[in-house]
Amino acid sequence: MTLPTVEPDLAWLAEGRVLIDVRAPVEFAQGALPGAVNLPLMDDAERHRVGIRYKTHGQQAAIALGEQLVSGRLRRERVAAWRRVVEAHPDALLYCFRGGLRSQIAQQWLAEAGITRPRIRGGWKAMRQALCRRIDAAAEQPLLVVGGLTGCAKTELIQRLSHGLDLEGCARHKGSAFGRHPLPAPSQIDFEHALGLGLLGLDGACVVEDESRHIGSANIPLSFWRGMERAPRIRVEMPLDWRLARIHKDYIEDLWAIYVTQYGEWLGWALMRKQLSGALKRLRKRLGGARLARLVRLQELAFREHERGNRQAHEAWLAPLLTEYYDPMYRYQLEKHDDQRFLHVGDWDSCLAFAEAWQAAPTRQ
Repeated sequence: MTLPTVEPDLAWLAEGRVLIDVRAPVEFAQGALPGAVNLPLMDDAERHRVGIRYKTHGQQAAIALGEQLVSGRLRRERVAAWRRVVEAHPDALLYCFRGGLRSQIAQQWLAEAGITRPRIRGGWKAMRQALCRRIDAAAEQPLLVVGGLTGCAKTELIQRLSHGLDLEGCARHKGSAFGRHPLPAPSQIDFEHALGLGLLGLDGACVVEDESRHIGSANIPLSFWRGMERAPRIRVEMPLDWRLARIHKDYIEDLWAIYVTQYGEWLGWALMRKQLSGALKRLRKRLGGARLARLVRLQELAFREHERGNRQAHEAWLAPLLTEYYDPMYRYQLEKHDDQRFLHVGDWDSCLAFAEAWQAAPTRQ
């Protein structure tokens, strides 16, 4: 029987096609394709044993061991798992690392069960290469970078644009000492895949937030980062009270909503408190001992008030955090790069309007 294949086309990702990743869980954890579900042909231990057999006795011996390890009830269970996905998503596709033996075996077993689905030619590797090429190509497209002090709602501005790319969303991190997301950060590979996926529909122009190359544990690919460095910029400027309200929403209200949803009130509060306390204490080197001690005291008082239902109490430590840490750091970076030219400097609404006009005709700005 000839088993069907499809080309490694990024359109499968753009349209949200469900993909069945038959690689081992350890491979999936290192980086998968967007939209993939991990239903392995072999688990990690089985893959390890087959890999050793391949190195010592060759491919045929490794195949024989694999068939021995995954047989009988175990084989029926794995075929049933693939079958459930295909029945729920009849256009699902299969892939393994290179679109070779493992996905072929999965195809064959499914075909014997009466289901025929294609595998992606070249597998994970070919699709990843296509995503990386998309990132490199985007670095040569017109880019606009949105800067501004902490609390200026730059991420929300990006999200409002049809050609905005939320780098912090891809990294699942807000890009600051207090920016860690309650859910686990993606691997570097998964970050790059999310970035590539986000770029698929952004032909012609792209607007991003001004970031360092490192966003949490993720690194912006070098080609795209260099494109950002070359790109023109705009800067959002908002008054302190507006920014304080915004940072309170980001660092307290939104964070609490995530924690309580994921972990419940008791554990969510304990984890949120630990995150905020740890983030502040990691600033000792920049704040100095005396200033840090003052902010820690204010934060502890705010925690007590929060437990009584007064979340606004956090402004007592968030305000000096803005004025004594974030603002001086940003202004230092501006002075360090005083050759940067801004196409526009203004409030949030005017920057949004400018970015909307720019993305419609980027080469004419």
